[in-house]
Amino acid sequence: MAHDKQVKDVVSGWLTVFDDGSVDRTWTGPPEVKFMAEPVPPHDDFIDGVAVKDVVAGENSGSRFRIYLPERNDSSVDKLPVILHFHGGGFCISQADWFMYYAVYTRLARVANAIVVSVFLPLAPEHRLPAACDAGFAGLLWLRDVSREQGHEPWLNEYADFNRVFLIGDSSGGNVVHQVAARAGEEDLSPMQLAGAIPIHPGFMRSQRSKSELEQEQTPFLTLDMVDKFMELALPIGSTKDHPITCPMGDAAPAVEELKLPPYLYCVAEKDLIKDTEMEFYESLKTGKKDVELLMNNGVGHSFYLNKIAVDMDPVTGSATEKLFEAIAEFINKH
Repeated sequence: MAHDKQVKDVVSGWLTVFDDGSVDRTWTGPPEVKFMAEPVPPHDDFIDGVAVKDVVAGENSGSRFRIYLPERNDSSVDKLPVILHFHGGGFCISQADWFMYYAVYTRLARVANAIVVSVFLPLAPEHRLPAACDAGFAGLLWLRDVSREQGHEPWLNEYADFNRVFLIGDSSGGNVVHQVAARAGEEDLSPMQLAGAIPIHPGFMRSQRSKSELEQEQTPFLTLDMVDKFMELALPIGSTKDHPITCPMGDAAPAVEELKLPPYLYCVAEKDLIKDTEMEFYESLKTGKKDVELLMNNGVGHSFYLNKIAVDMDPVTGSATEKLFEAIAEFINKH
C-alpha cells in the first residue's frame, strides 16, 4: 500500500516539509502578500526605463540568469558597471524572477545606471550548501568568460564595463557575496575586475542565540523559526550555524585578515534579528584591516526594502529604502 506522505513541518508560511524529505514552496501565509513571491516574466522592451531577459549560460552548465538593462541615452558612449546579484531566502526559498526582486533590482538598475545580472540559485534541502555559493561563483566565472569573449551575451558584450563588476546579495545572498568574494581573491579574473561587494543584511549567525535574536521583533521576512529551520535544511548534514558560510567570523572560518577581498559596502538594519552577529563580522572586517564601509538603516528590520507594501505605505521604510539605494549607487560610482 502506498504511503501517504505526512507534513513534517511548516516554516513561517514559506515552506512545507514532508516526512519523505520532499518540500512544497507554495505560500501559505496571508494571501495579500502572495504577489511578492510571484514570478515576473521578462520583457525585451523598456518598462519604466529597464528591459529584462532570462538567459542560460552554456548548453551544459544549466546556469540561469536574469539580466536587467537600464535604458541608455542615445548620446552616451560609456559602458555600464555590472552588479552580480544573489537572491535571499535562507538558501531554501525564492527565485531570481520573483516580484520582490524585480521591484528592487529594476529600481537599482535605474538608480545606479548599471546592468544587474541575477543568478537563479539552487535551493536546499534538495541542494544543500555549498551549492548556492558554488552557483554564485560559477556566475562570476561566466561573466569572466564573457569579458574574455569566450562567451556571448549581447547586452553584456555591447554595454558592460567589465572593469567594474560588483557583487550584491540579500540576506542569505549576502553570505554568498562573501563566499564568492573570498574565492575570487584566489582566482585570475582578468581582464575582468571585481570592484566591490555589497552584502545586505547577510545571514551571519552563531549556534548560540544572540542578544538581538532574543530581543528584536520578528517580521515576515525573518523569524526565529525561519533562522533555525532554514539553516537545518540548508547546512551540510551534521553542521551547525557555526559553519563558515553562516559564521565567517567563527573559529571554523578562514582568518579574515588572510582573505583578499574587494571593498565592501556592508549593510545592516537597526532592528534586524541577527544584527549582533552581522555587526560581529563587520568588526572582524575592520580588525582584519579590510576596506569596509558600514551603512546602518535605522528604524527598520531584516530585508525591509523587499517588502513592497511597506516601501510604498510606510514613510520610515520608504525613506530607509531610498537611503539604501542612494548609498549603493554612490558606492558603485566611486569604485
